Amino acid sequence: MMERGFTLVELIATMAIMLLLASVAVPLARLRVQRAREAELRRDLREIRQAIDRYQDLCLQGNIPETANTFCYPPDLQTLVKGVPLKGTAEVKYKFLRKIPVDPMTGKAEWGMRSMQDDPDSKSWGGEDVFDVYSLAQGTALDGSKYSDW
Repeated sequence: MMERGFTLVELIATMAIMLLLASVAVPLARLRVQRAREAELRRDLREIRQAIDRYQDLCLQGNIPETANTFCYPPDLQTLVKGVPLKGTAEVKYKFLRKIPVDPMTGKAEWGMRSMQDDPDSKSWGGEDVFDVYSLAQGTALDGSKYSDW
């Protein structure tokens, strides 16, 4: 009568193959997650920057009153969410964003901002207006660039 089952050598060989496959799969999965977060960061930055541009376009067309020294840029990011009344409308507010996106690298809805009066590579916000946004993440992307430079 022949007994059925696996020998110790077969079990060890199977486990070695499984460990080898797992050691290859884990780094690939981490890489995929980082790529997805970087794509989300680029999408969020584009969304905020487009909202800032729409605000400025409406202001330059004369639909939003311009305040002094803002160059028709919004005073802060909350203005893009709360909305602004358009000229000629009583209580209608035009909203540019539903909410401030969460930075996927930091996990917070906080962004670095630059005003028109700041230097182009400044990491401190002057507070006059919001000309541009950047990530507050300190990390480096897969392409070697810093997230805060995007």
